[in-house]
Amino acid sequence: MIVRWGLDALGGVLEELEIARPLLVTSERFADVDIPVASRFAGVRTHAPKETVAAAIAAAGAADGLVAVGGGSAIDTAKAVSADLGLRLVAVPTTYAGAEWTPYYGMRDEARRLKTGGGGASVVAVVYEPLLTLELPRAATVGTALNALAHAAEALYVKTRSAEGDEEAIAGAALIGRWLPLVVDRPHDIEVRTRLLEGAMHAGRALGLTGLALAHAMAQVLGGRYGLPHGAMNALTLPPALRFNEEVAPEAVARLAQALDTDDAATRAEELAGLEGFGRLRDFGVPEEELPLVAAEAAARPGALANPRSARPEDVLELLRSLW
Repeated sequence: MIVRWGLDALGGVLEELEIARPLLVTSERFADVDIPVASRFAGVRTHAPKETVAAAIAAAGAADGLVAVGGGSAIDTAKAVSADLGLRLVAVPTTYAGAEWTPYYGMRDEARRLKTGGGGASVVAVVYEPLLTLELPRAATVGTALNALAHAAEALYVKTRSAEGDEEAIAGAALIGRWLPLVVDRPHDIEVRTRLLEGAMHAGRALGLTGLALAHAMAQVLGGRYGLPHGAMNALTLPPALRFNEEVAPEAVARLAQALDTDDAATRAEELAGLEGFGRLRDFGVPEEELPLVAAEAAARPGALANPRSARPEDVLELLRSLW
């Protein structure tokens, strides 16, 4: 993976990769971003709906590569196009979601209220530009940073964990825990935004080296079923998942706590989520009577199956009720 810092490096990356006719995949917010692309698709929507992905595939035309500018939805949309057409992708993340570090992507089937997805994307380079994060709203800042923290946390105890993943996870968690509160206090400070983006980068690398676990399984179902922000859902689901897994992975949770400069990782994660007031599922309109359906679907997802502690539907339901 090629990694560069500064948007002015993008042209050189495309030349190095011999991508001459890249398609930009982004949302309306970055439709006019000044970068060297041959064509533009600015129809990205939250959760990468299947119809949006189909439109982006159709827009690719004669493109010989892709540039995704945006958060997880933009990068997931571009990854779906990459997998479908075999095009290489350069990601320019504008949030802390970390989607740039895996070949997998999520899509939303809006008619079925279901999170789907696939794999096989060819992400070959990442260009980080902190200036593109300066106008990121606080809710998206805190939510996607907590998503990144969940990547780091789960990398430490997922069944596919590795020593290299542990190293990246600890580095990412430490940076996120230190710099996120400062970004909330000083959102237009480029220095603190840069440090937080570095934390998300390390957490994303940890994700790419290992995988997801229970917190993400719950967040994916909640996002897919109700169209809720993936970051906010991870902010809610990470603390109870940490407490649930501490019984079987106490050393991993303790290492996370140390990285966060605390003796209670779950409580610290709740405090960080509280920077934007993320508190209860009911605040997002999740119906209490549908929690058993959410629990059953989450327990069957790959993240739950890779969790270090077996998570039966009734276990997941208990966690979700604690959040409602």
